[in-house]
Amino acid sequence: MRRRAFVKAAGAAVLLGAAGSAAAGVSGPARASTDPVWGNLFRQWVPEIFAPLPDPPEHTEAIIVGSGFGAAITALRLAQAGVATTVLERGSRWPNDPQREIFTGDDLPDGRGFWHRTEFTGVTKVPMRFADFGGVLDVTSFDGIDVWRGAAVGGGSVVYTGAMIEPERRFFDQIFRGTVAFDEMDKVYYPRVRTMLRLDTMPADIYNSTPFTHSRAWDAQARKAGYTPRRNDSVFNWDVLRAELSGRSRASATAARSNLGNSNGAKFDLNQNYLKFAQATGKSKIFAGHQVESIAQEPGGRYSVTVTKLDPTGAVLRRRTLTCDRLFLGAGSVGTSELLVRAQATGTLPHLNEHIGDGWGTNGDVVLARGESSLKGLGQGVPSASRVFDESGMPLSLESWYIPGIPVETGALASLGLVFDPTRARFGYDKARGTVGLRWPRQAQDRVVAAARAVDHRIAERGGSMVEYTALGYDANAVFTAHPLGGAVLGRATDNYGRVLGHPGLYVMDGAAVPGSTGTVNPSLTISALAERNIENIVRAGH
Repeated sequence: MRRRAFVKAAGAAVLLGAAGSAAAGVSGPARASTDPVWGNLFRQWVPEIFAPLPDPPEHTEAIIVGSGFGAAITALRLAQAGVATTVLERGSRWPNDPQREIFTGDDLPDGRGFWHRTEFTGVTKVPMRFADFGGVLDVTSFDGIDVWRGAAVGGGSVVYTGAMIEPERRFFDQIFRGTVAFDEMDKVYYPRVRTMLRLDTMPADIYNSTPFTHSRAWDAQARKAGYTPRRNDSVFNWDVLRAELSGRSRASATAARSNLGNSNGAKFDLNQNYLKFAQATGKSKIFAGHQVESIAQEPGGRYSVTVTKLDPTGAVLRRRTLTCDRLFLGAGSVGTSELLVRAQATGTLPHLNEHIGDGWGTNGDVVLARGESSLKGLGQGVPSASRVFDESGMPLSLESWYIPGIPVETGALASLGLVFDPTRARFGYDKARGTVGLRWPRQAQDRVVAAARAVDHRIAERGGSMVEYTALGYDANAVFTAHPLGGAVLGRATDNYGRVLGHPGLYVMDGAAVPGSTGTVNPSLTISALAERNIENIVRAGH
């Protein structure tokens, strides 16, 4: 409780950003086992993830690496086409329960929250320590940037905050430069995903409830500053939020919980739709606890995948090499890029071209805080109700957000900034260490922070904010991204539908294919729609 009190005391000046839309990555070395005391507690709290893990077959027609948005869509559409698929996911398959605490919270996290990490100091600047465990959020540190990504069956859909928004045509066209037609995405694939994920804006009864007082206050300030808030499409199940409000479910989405999962299933994640439907066909099987270490193409054309089977504590249970006729990479921007860059550097995929590793960006993520106009108890409901757009400088959106783990009065209104930033980085391979990394320039951070800060300060001034957070360093920062994109860009490292150039039968189906930005909006909808588009073409062509 001491740490909880510390976090809440700092609450007026803290802010965490959005959950990640990148699919679950699957790389990096296995870790040491969890402390036995904590391990026993985790077994009591979530026994389901400790059930014996089945072994995947030695050979499958298609292997899919990862289980996030691109991977899940690929699994369903291949299965519907009659293709047998093995889905490999390093993280656990977590259950949902309306009353149990399946996932930990941001206010006092334990090992269930983080993928084999024992300490975390996020943008709150409050240091937290916990037991090493296979939790749901991977925080990968590169030079100049931390990357948040999912580590669970369902990938980023388990840990993101549910906003799924279509970009404007003009920004889309600048990003994809003719490799993808906006019209087909707008008329066919964006609507297909919206239907599958049951996207909808926040209903009036939820918006007007106490936990979303902060959303209404955020909108009121934006209007005073001359902006017109736009309603955000969201993946949340509003009936589950209603159950929380009526006391029929343990509070989660109405109590500042999302980044580390929603225990009651309030988030309509991929386990409740694409992955569920893929398994129901009988053609697709999902194997949790299987971390892909490397990939290769054999002389006869088959692909081999080296995989480590992991207990949730991090204990290594088995190492194997699996084979497939076709290999689909859906491990997220970082996971997919790591596998390809390593394979190119070590010669296991010798025909990859010079664009492997290129085009990586943060989607211009910035987290912000401004003071409220009057102290009246804001609440911290999670789903983002609205956003505003500004192009007085760099084009950007600010989204209404929440302060994770602190569902009480803080004096702060949180925002996520999404800046249309052209900065791109390249993944490289360190031969001596055998690691893949990148360097994110400080100048890029400074540019996106300055652009987002200027807009948020304008709203604060005109909207009557009572508190200024600049002196404390909490008004705006970009020390992490929850929206990594690029590394195997469509039309450069692959053809226009994700087929990796130089290696027939190898495909990129996730955020690695997107060139660094989705144009001032969250990327999950675009990643998903691209996956629908690309797998449809691949299935139709037969390769």
